[in-house]
Amino acid sequence: MTENKLFYPLAQYCYTFDNEFELIPEVRKHQLHELAEYIFDKQMQHLPINFNVICTHNSRRSHIGQLWLAAAAACFDIKNLKTYSGGTESTAFNPRSVAALRRAGFEIVTSYVDDNPIYFSTFNYEHVPLKMFSKKYDHKENPNNSFAAIMVCSSADEGCPIIHGADKRFSLTYDDPKKFDDTELESEKYDERVRQIGREMFYAMYYLKEEIARNN
Repeated sequence: MTENKLFYPLAQYCYTFDNEFELIPEVRKHQLHELAEYIFDKQMQHLPINFNVICTHNSRRSHIGQLWLAAAAACFDIKNLKTYSGGTESTAFNPRSVAALRRAGFEIVTSYVDDNPIYFSTFNYEHVPLKMFSKKYDHKENPNNSFAAIMVCSSADEGCPIIHGADKRFSLTYDDPKKFDDTELESEKYDERVRQIGREMFYAMYYLKEEIARNN
């Protein structure tokens, strides 16, 4: 992992991820291996690598997953990988998720404020900031073919059996921190979900680098 690929506070946050890989269940690791192998196959074919991270409202887990996957790829120097997010419906990028990602070390600025604010999110000085707002998964700013769909909530996974244009689908669901909104556990549970998703995206990139090394 090349820590200088991330802002210093974010790099410090991520530094201990490799010591937490043992927290990931074996079944889950197998799913993350499949995700890494998809990236590896695309690399071997010299094809662009696009991911659309999808949950129901595109408000919490999908944005968190989109940002962490992009940051992990940059940290492990994985080229030509782009991340997007969407929902089966649109609402707004929830401010509690924004706050938790900022606490982890991401820089997120508000560009436009209305019922569905637009944010620009960054994790280093090299990459173009990610434009983040709530939208349906088939929104015009998302890829419409040759992408992998990562379903991060069970309701979207079950309710949307076909993602048109996707050449691969991964079911990688996470518990929704929304259930703790406006409780004393709110910040703790959002931080917990941000860390879990970050840890798993970093594990997938770590496995990918190992796979690359094995085949060189």
